[in-house]
Amino acid sequence: MVILEKIMEFINIIIMIVTCKIFYIPFFTWFIAQTLKVIIYVITKHKFDFRLFVGTGGMPSSHTAAVTAGTTTIGMTAGWTSPVFMVCLLYCIVVISDAVGVRRAAGKQAQVLNKIVDELEHSEFKSDRLKEFLGHTPFEAFVGIVIGILIPNLMY
Repeated sequence: MVILEKIMEFINIIIMIVTCKIFYIPFFTWFIAQTLKVIIYVITKHKFDFRLFVGTGGMPSSHTAAVTAGTTTIGMTAGWTSPVFMVCLLYCIVVISDAVGVRRAAGKQAQVLNKIVDELEHSEFKSDRLKEFLGHTPFEAFVGIVIGILIPNLMY
């Protein structure tokens, strides 16, 4: 009987999480941004790549959209001057800075390393290719910010 109660308590917690605006609005925003990323890729490259739906990099930045949506939703819920909004805003700035700075730089370094590996292809040196599609351009992040502000305002 105790196990059944614990299972029911766990299910209730999950239901509370997925029905909370602070969870489902940013999640839906992330989903929309990832879907747009795949659609834009299909339109521009004329091919479908499912990995874009679950991967990083590309237009728009879904990480940026999700954290901006979370920050916007918290601001609308708790107030624009609340301490929890300020913490979310700081987190949002860190995530966007990481997407545009560190992850983009890592992607550029992966491109260079992959070129070196390609040039060494005829030697005994063998290596797997590194993922180059990591970060975002400032414009991709900006579009993520716009999506992250727009969708919560439409859904709230």
